[in-house]
Amino acid sequence: MKPKKVPLRMCVGCGEMKPKRTLIRVVKQPDDTICLDATGKKAGRGAYLCCAMACLEQAKKARRLEKAFSCQISGAVYESLRQQLSETEAVADA
Repeated sequence: MKPKKVPLRMCVGCGEMKPKRTLIRVVKQPDDTICLDATGKKAGRGAYLCCAMACLEQAKKARRLEKAFSCQISGAVYESLRQQLSETEAVADA
């Protein structure tokens, strides 16, 4: 029997290919809101980030999320993503 293929996705921050389950999906929803998707099932265009704050900072600096979603992203959205990511990190550490 053939082993199951593990789906890989690229982190927009560090650019590394990692298993999909270890990454967090950032979604641009049909109503143009951008948020984290812990379940990976929300509707909309998705991009993936590592669970590290450094990857979010790299993605912001290089404007990779803006390129992935083809739109301008305000500082408030990045702040919201930073807060949600820190909450996710806190849950993972506990």
